[in-house]
Amino acid sequence: MVAEHPIPSWLTLDPRERRPVYRQIYERIEAAILDGRLVPGARLPSWSGLAGTLGVARGTVKAAYDWLAGEGYLVGQGAAGSFVNPDLAWPALARPDLARPDLARPPAGRHGAAPRAAARPAAGLADGLATAAPRPLQMGVPALDVFPRVLWSRLLARQLRRPALATLAYQDPAGQPALRQAVADYLSIARGIACEAAQVFITAGYAGALDLISRALMKPGDALWFEDPGYYRAREGLKLAGARIVPVPVDGEGLVVAEGLARRRAARFAVVTPSHQAPLGMALSLPRRLALLDWAAHSRAWIVEDDYYGEFRLQGRPLASLKSLDAARRVLYVGSFSKVLLPGLRLGYVVVPAAEVEGFARIAGFLSPSQALFSQLAVADFMIEGHFARHIRRMRRIYAERRAALVAALQAAFGERLEIGLQDSGMHLIAYLPAGSDDRALARRAEVAGLAPTPLSPWAIEAKIRPGLLMSFANVAPAAAPRLARRLQRALELPRR
Repeated sequence: MVAEHPIPSWLTLDPRERRPVYRQIYERIEAAILDGRLVPGARLPSWSGLAGTLGVARGTVKAAYDWLAGEGYLVGQGAAGSFVNPDLAWPALARPDLARPDLARPPAGRHGAAPRAAARPAAGLADGLATAAPRPLQMGVPALDVFPRVLWSRLLARQLRRPALATLAYQDPAGQPALRQAVADYLSIARGIACEAAQVFITAGYAGALDLISRALMKPGDALWFEDPGYYRAREGLKLAGARIVPVPVDGEGLVVAEGLARRRAARFAVVTPSHQAPLGMALSLPRRLALLDWAAHSRAWIVEDDYYGEFRLQGRPLASLKSLDAARRVLYVGSFSKVLLPGLRLGYVVVPAAEVEGFARIAGFLSPSQALFSQLAVADFMIEGHFARHIRRMRRIYAERRAALVAALQAAFGERLEIGLQDSGMHLIAYLPAGSDDRALARRAEVAGLAPTPLSPWAIEAKIRPGLLMSFANVAPAAAPRLARRLQRALELPRR
């Protein structure tokens, strides 16, 4: 139990830190839980008690507690107070060689040593459908109609007008140093990932990141846990790279780690979408996260974290990344600018453990260099000047509005013939169809009508899932939602119940 007085040394706040006070409280309690100073079931002080002890507002402590509860670290028991989740357990943290990294340290300086780094992988793993122009309801396309095109054009033109002499020579195959540093700084603040720019490799989107990982670490025939259902294009690309796919079911808490252990404990990889399971949308619960990391630590396996919707949590705060808990340095964190900025950029990145930088750099040196030189520099400026963070905040609000409008329109057009599945994050919803429906055939009907929902069934390997259609609301303006819903209703011709 945490005493009300005095302040434990590990909870002392640092007024020099750039992080807000509520985040400092969150991170110190999180660290105490993960390293065993706060054991499962331990009672925490009340909001007012801790606020008085620390000399901060009650609302500040409440914000930290709410965040911890939202991620599964704490559970509330009414008047009895807040307790460390009794279901948590992470034996690996007791080992001294798995000490947790200090997430509170500031991001690396902008003038740190440049790494020997890696490059964009060769093409081969597609992470989206190629179309001339996005169609209504098409997955994976952000709200292009509200993208700040004037600002983007100005940033890009600035790079093109006065290209630095260094940009005219052969480029670092790992990507532009300015962008790598900007990504490292952003991840430190927004996703809780302590990394150096040397660990960031710019790639040709998510597909490029998977290709680089497979070339650097995978051997033909390596067993790989894959969520079932899961992103089928990544699955097929990994099979082409030589992986042996082990389908692992998901439930309301995400990947069922115990089932993965039962099916193939000795697997060498696990590819997961912990912030927003693709495609069903649930978040991987904290006990499952810790169990997955414990398996990787003891099995010396690799976890590929696809954080494809990590920024777009529409209710509550964004969840911490799996990588932020990576004490054993077994997580390869993959992000992309396709969904947060523009798919046409074809830019993504992978953050690798420091011990793997040299190996990744060696492999990357034999691959084609990172693409879109001036776009990389423009994205770096977009991030460094603060436009990126403001853009994400704006898009969260817009996406929440567009989702609500599309849901209301679908309910008005279909009534009980569609069951809408909603998640706390992401850019799409799931419209579950009546039992026995052929979602592939219905998706083809919608395509003839100029719409682009995606059938749910191809995402499954062995899992028995309900037929459904995945529909992106990102590019559907609220005023257009009723018209699109009626158009979809006419195309599908679902019978009334």
